[in-house]
Amino acid sequence: MQVILGIIFHFIGGFASGSFYVPFKKVKGWGWESYWIIGGLFSWLVIPPIAAWLTVPNFAEIISQTGSSTFWWTYFWGVLWGIGGLMYGLGMRYLGISLGNSVLLGFTSAFGALVPSIYYNFHHVKGKTTFNDLLNTSWGRIVLIGVVLCLVGIYICGRAGVLKEHELSEEKKKESIKEFSLVKGLIVCIISGILSACFNYGIEAGSPMAETANQLWKSAHPSETINFLYRNNVTYVVLLWGGLTTNLIWCMILNIRNKSFGDYTNGKVNLARNYFFSALAGTTWFLQFFFYGMGESKLGNGASSWILHMAFIILVANLWGFALNEWKGVTGKTRVTIIIGVITIILSVMLVGYGNAVK
Repeated sequence: MQVILGIIFHFIGGFASGSFYVPFKKVKGWGWESYWIIGGLFSWLVIPPIAAWLTVPNFAEIISQTGSSTFWWTYFWGVLWGIGGLMYGLGMRYLGISLGNSVLLGFTSAFGALVPSIYYNFHHVKGKTTFNDLLNTSWGRIVLIGVVLCLVGIYICGRAGVLKEHELSEEKKKESIKEFSLVKGLIVCIISGILSACFNYGIEAGSPMAETANQLWKSAHPSETINFLYRNNVTYVVLLWGGLTTNLIWCMILNIRNKSFGDYTNGKVNLARNYFFSALAGTTWFLQFFFYGMGESKLGNGASSWILHMAFIILVANLWGFALNEWKGVTGKTRVTIIIGVITIILSVMLVGYGNAVK
C-alpha cells in the first residue's frame, strides 16, 4: 500500500510539473523575464513557507537551529538548481514542452539518480546506496541498465527534434513554438538537465532538517510506524531560497537590459490576467515538490523516487505537447520517433523501479 501511495503522489507531482508552463501561454504583452520571475516568487518564496507552516509544526525553529553546514549546502545546491530551472524556461521557449522536457528531464533523471550514489561511495552514510552497491549487486546493475536506457531514450527524442527541424519551414515550426531553435534548445536543455539534478542533491544535503521534522512528528505520534509524510517541506524552504536567488538576479538583469520593468505596471495589458496566470504557473510548479516529498516519504529517496518522478513529468509534458500541436505537420516517421523516445524513457524508469524493488 505504501508503494502504491508513493507512485500516486509522484504521478500528481509529475502532472503538476509537466503542466506548469501551460498557464504562462495565457500571459500577454510581458517579456519572458517578467512573467518568469512573478511565477518564481510564488514557486520559491510565497508558497513553500505556507506549505511548511500548514504541515510541519515549528518549521521555522527547525531551520534556525539546523547546523550551518547543512543550511548552506542545501542553499548552495538550490542556487545551482536555480540555474538549471532558469535554463528550463529557456528550453521550453526554444524546443517546446514536449521535446524540451524529454531531453532536459532525461538528463535530470540520469544524473539525479546516479550522482548521490557516487557521493555516498566516498562519504558513506548508513542506509544510503553507494555506486559500488549499484555495480556489485544484481539489483544495482538493473538500475544502471535503466539509466543507460534513459540516455538512449534522450538520444531518440533528440533525433525526433532533428527530423522536425528538417521537415518543417521556419513559419510552420513557429506556429506552435514562436522561438523554436533546435541547436540553442538542445544546448540549453542539456546544461539545464544536468544542473536541475542538483535539486535531488539539495534534498540529500537538507535531510537532517527533514529527519528532525520526522523525529518530532514521531515523538508526537508514538503509535505511528511510518515516516512523516510532509517531512521534506521544511527542506524545500531553504533549498528554494537558493533557486530564487539565481532567478531573481538574472531576471532583474534582463529587465534592465530589455527595459521591461514597465511590464509590471503596464496599463495597456490585462495586468490582473497576467499576474493570475503567472502566479498559477508558479504555484503549480511548487506542487511538484510538495507531492514529490510525499512520494519520497513512501518510497525512500533513492534512484527509484527521483527517476519515477521525472518519468511522469516527461509523460505528462509530451501529452501537453501533442495537445498544443507542437508536432503538427511533421511526418509519421517523426511522430513515431518521438513516441518511441518517450516510451524508451518510461521503460528505463520501470527498470530502475524494478531494480529498487528487488533491493
